Amino acid sequence: MPIALPTSLIAETSEGVARLILNRPEKHNVIDYEMWRGIASAMQAFSADEGVRVVVVSGAGGKAFSAGADISEFERKRQRDTADSYNQATAAAHSALGNCPKPTIAEIGGYCVGGGLGLALACDLRIAADHSRFGIPAARLGLGYDYSSLKVLVSIVGPAAAKDIMFTARRFGAAEAVALGLVNRVVVAAELAAAVADCARMIAANAPLTVRASKQIVTEVLKDSDQRDRALCERLVAECFASADYVEGRQAFMEKREPRFRGR
Repeated sequence: MPIALPTSLIAETSEGVARLILNRPEKHNVIDYEMWRGIASAMQAFSADEGVRVVVVSGAGGKAFSAGADISEFERKRQRDTADSYNQATAAAHSALGNCPKPTIAEIGGYCVGGGLGLALACDLRIAADHSRFGIPAARLGLGYDYSSLKVLVSIVGPAAAKDIMFTARRFGAAEAVALGLVNRVVVAAELAAAVADCARMIAANAPLTVRASKQIVTEVLKDSDQRDRALCERLVAECFASADYVEGRQAFMEKREPRFRGR
């Protein structure tokens, strides 16, 4: 379906892979208020599109995934009396991305800082170019990071590393990012697009119900024990076993051919 977006965002789909591109290369893809709103709209549309099996988020220009939120807006949109609508827009963007039932991949080339890193952390997987730089400069701006944002960071890198990142506000490279578990994989810059495309194609070719169940069950595992929906986990697994895709997968294996999964 057509998605009404600002020109600073590009949304496209092809062969089961949806792409959301931050399109402000002249400003290192900093994210303004309208982009936060557009990210939410695009992700909601991708989530509802049965033809989409995986979503890739990237930045245009090759020099930055995103250098963060657009600080030039803060005077108008992020003061005490105007912050609510801005915070709601960023929260909606993160929620739409984090709650997308399809796997999401952040394709990180160059700067991935502040709000840009937060956006990447909302994705399931992060693949970075070897020249990429990371950091959260909140302590240099006097900004407070809320509970939900820090919970995601801590869940990925652990409390000690999260404190280091937040306390020092320092920049660090891709080698340290992968050592911390902040990114899944680092490749040379010239191979980034191909590596992400290969990963997306691999996911898109797999059984959608199995992938969806895996994503949701991992989410449940990470919750506090008294908040986990074990019945949901059992239902998702049962749906896989009852699906036509399970029949197709077995037949394709026995016939030594590639399976053709339909998501049902």
